[in-house]
Amino acid sequence: MVIDLAALPDDADALRAIVLAQAAALADQRALIERLRLQLARLRRLQFGRSSERLAAEADQLELALEELETEAPTPAPAEDPTDPAARPERRKPARRPLPEHLPREVVQHGAKAHACAACGGGLRRLGEDVTEVLDYLPGRFRVLRHVRPKFSCRGCEAVTQAPAPSLPIHRGRATAGLLAHVLVAKYADHLPLYRQSEIYARVGVELQRSTLADWVGQSAALLRPLLDALARHVLAGAVLHADDTPVPVLAPGLGRTSTGRLWAYLRDERSHASTTPPAVLYRYSPDRRAEHPKAHLAGFRGVLQADGYSGFDGLYDGGQVQEAACWAHARRYFFELHATGQAPLATEAVRRIALLYAIEQDIRGQPPDERARQRQARAGPILESLRAWLDATLARISGRGDLAVAIRYALSRWEALTRYVADGRLEIDNNPVERAIRSLALGRKNWLFAGSDTGGQRAAAIASL
Repeated sequence: MVIDLAALPDDADALRAIVLAQAAALADQRALIERLRLQLARLRRLQFGRSSERLAAEADQLELALEELETEAPTPAPAEDPTDPAARPERRKPARRPLPEHLPREVVQHGAKAHACAACGGGLRRLGEDVTEVLDYLPGRFRVLRHVRPKFSCRGCEAVTQAPAPSLPIHRGRATAGLLAHVLVAKYADHLPLYRQSEIYARVGVELQRSTLADWVGQSAALLRPLLDALARHVLAGAVLHADDTPVPVLAPGLGRTSTGRLWAYLRDERSHASTTPPAVLYRYSPDRRAEHPKAHLAGFRGVLQADGYSGFDGLYDGGQVQEAACWAHARRYFFELHATGQAPLATEAVRRIALLYAIEQDIRGQPPDERARQRQARAGPILESLRAWLDATLARISGRGDLAVAIRYALSRWEALTRYVADGRLEIDNNPVERAIRSLALGRKNWLFAGSDTGGQRAAAIASL
């Protein structure tokens, strides 16, 4: 947690209260980390003493819990002047080990070619040099970048000259942007928790503790915030968005409590109608599925929202600034489940008619919006009119309590939203594009989201978006 120094009060008592509150929170978090470490050690001993998949799963969950707590550990803001020892915040940190000697070194010179004093123009003589070693990662191998900054003194005025220290992503850190990107991609895209990454790196002789990796993840997420904001602006500027959500298990290790958070996906993808606008998906996390969350996520959006029948989206359509486009895949699903039994010929007929609509979409994919709309109106329009009449007639002659009646009423109650795509070539027939975008999160969510951490869910959503 970074404290905004400019926002601190001038009153000494108020400052003391803030410091005491922060110290208490930090002590509680450290106590929880130690308690979880003890639990983890006990479970590991039991696991190796007697094979148990349940114990192994619980131990893995505790690994994730520690990972998340260490990621969220408060990090003091960097001093205004890094060269001023008095301005550097005190921070308890583990002893820093030298970078492995066996790794190849690549020397990057800074200011070595300087020959004249910037102050007076006099000649320079070399006094020595400062060396900063940082750990870098290239696909498949580590290397150490050795930043060498020679010092020079002017023969005329004795002024000392040296190139500035290299700018690194994490203040006083020893990881390059390439290594940080690799850790984030491995965790959020390749579904490798940090403790597993630590084990992988150890196999090549590089000791990176989970706590170190967790600190990198937390600070990287903060560094990436401007990129996420830019991505959100790009997604919400689209005229058409696909929206969906998926549950995320949020567990509290050792406490016996389980809750369910939600990951929301908002997709802008215009490639199907020949647009060159880059596609992008914005993920958001919420601790529950209340309607207030999508309303807040899409507060600045104006256009058409293509989504399933979740009632939480309904409030977005009030006022007409956001129009609803429903999903034929969801409507078809009700009929298909009955058709799959082999004992529902009316459901099979509905599936056949809907398949005619999808055949048209195959033919017009990739064409400009105007052409897509023209072909839909000419070809899909009559099919939809016939389907509507058939649904009305069928509903009138079957039991109103049966599953088929439920499927028909679902389609009829959303008919305007289901048919909106016909006149607008920018729309899709269904919401499948965003369901494909959310599938990767469903694959790895148990690996990167630890129990009880809403902050971890927010961080995962942000990094997955990028």
